Amino acid sequence: MALPGTSQPVVHIVGAGLAGLAAAVRLADAGRRVVLYEQAPQAGGRCRSFHDAALGRLIDNGSHMVLSGNRALLDYARRIGGGDALTELRPAAFPFLDLRDGTSWTLRPGGLWLLDPARRVPGSRPSDYLPALRTLVARRGEAITDHLRPDRTLFERLWRPLAVSALNAPADRASARLFGAVLRETLLRGEAACRPVMAPRGLSAAFVEPALERLSKAGAELRLATRVDGLDFSGERVTGFSAGGTAITLDAGDALVIATPCWVADRLVPGLRPPRPGPAIVNAHFRLDASVSLPGRLPFLGLVGGTAEWLFARGDLLSVTVSDADALAALPADVIAAKLWSEIAGPLRIDGPIRPFRVVKERRATPDQAAESMAYRPGTATGWNNLFVAGDWTETGLPATLEAAVRSGNRAADSVLAGRNTLIRQLGRFPAFTSFRHRLIWTDGGAALAKRGPEGQSNKRG
Repeated sequence: MALPGTSQPVVHIVGAGLAGLAAAVRLADAGRRVVLYEQAPQAGGRCRSFHDAALGRLIDNGSHMVLSGNRALLDYARRIGGGDALTELRPAAFPFLDLRDGTSWTLRPGGLWLLDPARRVPGSRPSDYLPALRTLVARRGEAITDHLRPDRTLFERLWRPLAVSALNAPADRASARLFGAVLRETLLRGEAACRPVMAPRGLSAAFVEPALERLSKAGAELRLATRVDGLDFSGERVTGFSAGGTAITLDAGDALVIATPCWVADRLVPGLRPPRPGPAIVNAHFRLDASVSLPGRLPFLGLVGGTAEWLFARGDLLSVTVSDADALAALPADVIAAKLWSEIAGPLRIDGPIRPFRVVKERRATPDQAAESMAYRPGTATGWNNLFVAGDWTETGLPATLEAAVRSGNRAADSVLAGRNTLIRQLGRFPAFTSFRHRLIWTDGGAALAKRGPEGQSNKRG
């Protein structure tokens, strides 16, 4: 479907979260025509800000810890003009508070930090950190506790909260390989890769609004509140789909990128079989009487021994984040707020009743990142030569983070520009490949097999 007034092929992108936006920006920068479809009434997915009437403040739907080592994410922000909305904190420092006994410390990575007791976790020795290196070579089905002993002080005060917050899963289920990727991208690259990067004006100001403005100037089209109901297939191509009840036809040269959550992609693409949805993440936002100074004098604080993993302060707004939170999300919002407030008010020396709050429950916040789910992460290309997938649930080698979402979007865009699925079609001409009754799906780690229906299949499911 060429856009009105042009015969240029179009790239249709389903999903305007960070993966879809990153793909759209990369394609638009390369001169391609882009149409974005988003089922929600706003873009940004899990990375967006909105004005909350009850608090009278702009809040993020979820708090995200961005680090200077998130190269793809920060490059994306710079390219769209969102870099000015970010603040890098130097040098790298991570304050923690143990809610059980009031012990506080600040982790200061970089250089010979392990040799300095004041820069590492209290009660830990340099040798205690070495077993974590085994996660760098972990096998696909291994969990973090297969390599790190949960009965150690360092595990409870550093590895466990890091694992739960980074992988949204308990350490005895979370993938050791993904945990190793976190270490490889941050702590093992030194202080320059570990600096916290904050978004004082909200996530949308840095990662969403500038992208939409850039895409608009490039002539891209954004269709919000538009559900894509299904895809039509013929031969080795997607020939069309339904968007908001309107039939869209894909002409020769057109491409389609599915950049939705994994459960939506599973509905749309036959035989994809992505990871199943993971647990909820709960964020509670409290509007205080005045700005508060957190222990460690930074705008965030790691919490140990309580319900939450992280606390963020932005002016008079205090935000609490709880990962792997299915049980907590099942409770009423006022019960959740009271529980979290009771844990943090005392240590922060905030007297009086609970302050006005807003609880945001992000169910199915990430794909499942347990060790056994690693085998279900697909690559970018599919068994159809004009269909690609993107999202933090695809095989990026990273946990489901903003960085992973942007990398997946970049890869999908690069695959569209390179016509990478055509290579699979060419491989299919050789007898060794044509003997299979399955279609090849290209992945970063090699080739995987996925069943496909008969020619001319439609995957509409209502």
